[in-house]
Amino acid sequence: QVRLVESGGGSVQSGESLRLSCQAVGFVLGQHAVGWFRQAPRKEREGVACITYRNGSIYYADSVKGRFTISRDNAASMVYLEMNNLKPEDTGEYFCGGGRRLPKCDPTAPATWGHGIRVTVSS
Repeated sequence: QVRLVESGGGSVQSGESLRLSCQAVGFVLGQHAVGWFRQAPRKEREGVACITYRNGSIYYADSVKGRFTISRDNAASMVYLEMNNLKPEDTGEYFCGGGRRLPKCDPTAPATWGHGIRVTVSS
């Protein structure tokens, strides 16, 4: 069964950090682009950070540049999102998504999704 499993969410105060992890099960992560997406209450899902499988090119949403870092460990089939200096507007459900291509971290592009994990940032 092909799936992605997220972990590491939680509730933090503004300015604190969290690290999200995503485990790929049932497929070779190294052959796919992967990324993190989020959906805030009453808002559409948006791409946060994505990384290609060919050359490791990375895309970040403007709102997280300089604060979030995406990385991948293909041997372990893991993708990580290090989130620093968190803000209340970072609150939402975070999803790991994978696909052959994720152009500009388009949230309609992933073929495989995790179930999501909650991140809450209080001011």
